[in-house]
Amino acid sequence: MIWTHEHDELRSVTRKIIDQHINPFVDQWEEEGIFPAHQVMKKLGEAGLLGIGKPTEYGGSDLDFSFEVAFAEELGNLRTMGICSAIGVQTNMCTPALTNYGSEELKAEYLAPTIAGDLVGCIGVSEAGAGSDVANIKTTAVKDGDDYIINGSKMWITNGVQGDWICLLVNTSGENGPHRNKSLIVVPLKSKGVSVGKKLDKVGYKSSDTALLFFDDVRVPQRNLIGEEGKGFIYQMQQFQEERLFVVARSIRFLEIAIEETVEYLSQRVAFGKPLLDNQIIHFKIAEFQSKIESVRALLYQATEKYVAGENVTKLASMAKFLIGRLSMEIPVELTQFWGGQGFMNETFISRVYREARQTAVGGGANEVMLQVICKEMGIMPSQK
Repeated sequence: MIWTHEHDELRSVTRKIIDQHINPFVDQWEEEGIFPAHQVMKKLGEAGLLGIGKPTEYGGSDLDFSFEVAFAEELGNLRTMGICSAIGVQTNMCTPALTNYGSEELKAEYLAPTIAGDLVGCIGVSEAGAGSDVANIKTTAVKDGDDYIINGSKMWITNGVQGDWICLLVNTSGENGPHRNKSLIVVPLKSKGVSVGKKLDKVGYKSSDTALLFFDDVRVPQRNLIGEEGKGFIYQMQQFQEERLFVVARSIRFLEIAIEETVEYLSQRVAFGKPLLDNQIIHFKIAEFQSKIESVRALLYQATEKYVAGENVTKLASMAKFLIGRLSMEIPVELTQFWGGQGFMNETFISRVYREARQTAVGGGANEVMLQVICKEMGIMPSQK
């Protein structure tokens, strides 16, 4: 992976916004249980960071995906993964299908203002009974005149309380099987019949508003359909490549910060007459963690290069997502142990890492699903008979 001056400039702009406009307020927003999504998105939009890979005619920069990865890596410097995830939904989850398959009318109405930071978007795939099992969603959209009438619910929706619109995966027919009966539809969240069941109380990501949403006879025009009816599952699977690479990129840096701050603490914390860092079992373990992180970074960069070249990177993206999920469960647990009693205090960053990194092995496809995808790509999955 070759980084250019343009990549460095993008990183610098991103880091400046993080350091000046987000990180100083993270602890306050975490305590309040919500962050000002429109304020933050507008600041990022003004800097041109919400449409890095999107067409210039809608306010984007039309840069290749390597710039999206550089941006995601810098977002790993946020002091909570919750806000990072909220931004990722805006940039790489609710807008890819709209960008690639949406009508000009839909793009003008939703894509352009989302890139500008004037609208906050959501992605509506997961349901209480269908998370990684996307084919099992139950929400429906039935045609009625020139409209769709939508009924169902969506669970774990990031930006769900403050969002303006949602890219909603629904069943538009009962035929053609679970992979060909689904469609993506843009639904304004102020539509009659849309309601927030509740803002979910999570172990981490406190400042990120995650919601249970209900759709009761919600009427939206058929022109809000993204692309072709029945192609929603395919569009969503395509989007997962970018989403998973985004998750890997941001998580690498988040874990690195945890390591760096642990090293700083251990170099100052004296026990039995010497800094804790001087214990071989500790500095060897930290060296092992950094080695594993670098291996995932190499895989991320390889996948990014191939993706930019137009290749299918489903296998590589799934491998990287699986490995960073594993590390996100392993590294914070052991680092917290090195902090001793301080690691059990909410005031320390390592305790937040301990709570939040765990979600990496679940969101965007659980580790077990990643292994299933990898096996399919390798051709070693048992035949389904």
